Amino acid sequence: MLHSRVLRYIDEVARSGSIRAAGERLNVAPSAINKHILQLEEAIGEPLFERLPRGLRLTPAGEILVAHVRRTIKEFSQVEADIRDMKTLQGGEIIIATMGGLAGGIVPKTAARFATRHPRIKISIRVMFVRDIVQTLLDGEADLGLAFNLPAVSQLETLWRMETRLGAVISPEHPLAGQDSLPLSVCQPYPLIFADKSMLLHEIVANAFTEAGLTVEPAFLANSIEAMKHLASSGDGIAFLSRFDIAEEQRNGSLTYIPIRERTFGTNVLSLVRRERRAHGLPATMFSEEIIRVLHTVME
Repeated sequence: MLHSRVLRYIDEVARSGSIRAAGERLNVAPSAINKHILQLEEAIGEPLFERLPRGLRLTPAGEILVAHVRRTIKEFSQVEADIRDMKTLQGGEIIIATMGGLAGGIVPKTAARFATRHPRIKISIRVMFVRDIVQTLLDGEADLGLAFNLPAVSQLETLWRMETRLGAVISPEHPLAGQDSLPLSVCQPYPLIFADKSMLLHEIVANAFTEAGLTVEPAFLANSIEAMKHLASSGDGIAFLSRFDIAEEQRNGSLTYIPIRERTFGTNVLSLVRRERRAHGLPATMFSEEIIRVLHTVME
């Protein structure tokens, strides 16, 4: 880390309030620490510490610098840990159980990124219904589960959770493309693409239209998120999905997401979970951290 010694000197002096005490903690001559502080103060053009009869106290400029120093030290420590982990991960397998839409975008994207850094790790993606995801985790047959509307199960630990509103998913060439938001009434005349009645998503969307006082008959029913996305991209149909379902399609420009104005339009809760008290290996832990980073970028 560039200037790492100086950063640690500044941090320790701020913590101990004394150059002498900092020198003792760091096993460095106080005169050397003082020299670096004076040089830095000269470069910045502001004093970093007030020299008091019994020690040092940060000036406002010093407080700003120390906050930066501590962020830098923390970030560099994480970089060092990531490099150590990269050397450590010489083998193993990660099994993630997920749903169709997520298996067509976020999960494989994360897996591909992870594999470039850890080519010796085998990643298995298993697509299944919510009830099967839960059971697979409970049976110890998967390391992680990523799905919408997972039931609360005491044996499962939630690593990440977010409520995400459903929206209209359409082709970029659709007549409604470019709108900031849409009322359900505007969607009504177009071919509607609903999830099959076997999926919870069907009830969420159907109830929203009913509560809005709209009678609709979907043109398409599908028990596959992938099929719903394909139908939406192929014509003037409107599917009702979340941003996470179409993360990859939004990136490549084949689908667009438009929020629905009605607050009655239901939300889906996306969760990343794992089984509690399971011996979680380093590969699965690192993969979970990677997928959380990807999930956050979708909402940016």
